[in-house]
Amino acid sequence: MLLRLRLLLASLGGGILLLVILCLGSQNLNQRASLNLGFGRTAELPTGFLLGVALVIGVVSGGSATALLLPRASQDPGRE
Repeated sequence: MLLRLRLLLASLGGGILLLVILCLGSQNLNQRASLNLGFGRTAELPTGFLLGVALVIGVVSGGSATALLLPRASQDPGRE
């Protein structure tokens, strides 16, 4: 249980840290694009920012999935 919580918190913390660094680094980019979502378009954002957000979402979702899919450790150390 503690391992799952630590892994989940590390994943969320790493994602937040990557997002902060991404926001600081993409402030002065000139090339901007918008995404067509099918029902509308997003605001014009730098291409590097869009790719970085996709990376951050992947880090957070991968860490969360790993934390949720870890096998439970048996409570009794003698049992396998």
